[in-house]
Amino acid sequence: MTTVGVGMVGHAFMGRAHSQAWRSVGPFFGPPLTPVMAALAGRSAERAGAAARELGWASVETDWKELLRRDDVQLVDICTPGDGHAEIAVAALDAGKHVLCEKPLANSVAEAEAMVAAAERARARGVRSMVGFNYRRVPAVALARDLVAEGRIGAVRHVRAQYLQDWLTDPESPFTWRMDRDRAGSGALGDIGAHIIDTAQFITGHAVTGVSALMDTFVHERPMPGGGTGQVTVDDAALFIGRTDGGALASFEATRVATGRKNALRIEVSGSSGALSFDLESLNELWFHDATEDAATAGFRRIVVTEPVHPYAGHWWPPGHALGYEHTFTHQMADLLTAIADGADPSPSFADGLQVQRVLDAVQRSASSGGGWAAVEGTPVGSV
Repeated sequence: MTTVGVGMVGHAFMGRAHSQAWRSVGPFFGPPLTPVMAALAGRSAERAGAAARELGWASVETDWKELLRRDDVQLVDICTPGDGHAEIAVAALDAGKHVLCEKPLANSVAEAEAMVAAAERARARGVRSMVGFNYRRVPAVALARDLVAEGRIGAVRHVRAQYLQDWLTDPESPFTWRMDRDRAGSGALGDIGAHIIDTAQFITGHAVTGVSALMDTFVHERPMPGGGTGQVTVDDAALFIGRTDGGALASFEATRVATGRKNALRIEVSGSSGALSFDLESLNELWFHDATEDAATAGFRRIVVTEPVHPYAGHWWPPGHALGYEHTFTHQMADLLTAIADGADPSPSFADGLQVQRVLDAVQRSASSGGGWAAVEGTPVGSV
């Protein structure tokens, strides 16, 4: 097999990002499998048809189940709201289709566990699955992980992670599905908090084992597009501290009401002999401090992560030519296609997605109890 037919479910924000990635991965990365954009599934034939023409999909289905019956679809790409992830992923895997599922993996731990079970059943038949934490594929984030793994900052002691956005600061911002707990699972916590949890665990190689959390909703009703108001049933902001299985202390903040901050995913990792700092709003830069250098000149130094030796960067432009948000999805598709061709397990796996889901659940349990300590189920319990 030299090609893989892709069927995508959903065509809004993430569907557009994934479509661009499917179009660009072949020319820039030359993966061992060439993706064929076979079909796009959406509930409205009119809207899905318009999206398919615009985004480059060959055909349209109005029922995602039809993708599972098509011989020209070998991979299902799930870009729906969270309430659809589990049903679609389990059915696709059981039907023998590879699956890429957007983050967070599910709306609950139980759903995520069912998805992991389906992934394990499918894996035994050579069918692969991956959850789409695209920020792992930012070259600077991948380099940060490499530096930690090489021992360049010593033992990890502190992790400070934030994801700050302001698109809900205005109380007149309209109600969307992201404000409905039944569809989204949670608000800022699952939408962007999931990213910083995964990014922190990815860079450090250590899992969060317990948390103490606070969550709040500042605007409880928002205008509906068709008139009237909708009740906001999710959090606007989540703030929590935690401990990792490596013994590090960690702090996390996820908010969609941080006035003036557009897309500031920030993470700083402090070790016994160095430190790293990253901000998505300057995504081509990683700041690195080597504490073993001469004290007179030691300090954070800026690394522009665009050299051919840096992760992913050599597939794109000459050194110094910046990459953007959209490139992370192309990197994701390249890694997934290579893993499928090699018969390898893609990363992050559904099990990795379940680990993040368990942290999200612990945060919600802690916040519901007024901030009491909540262990992350299924991971080693570190000293608290």
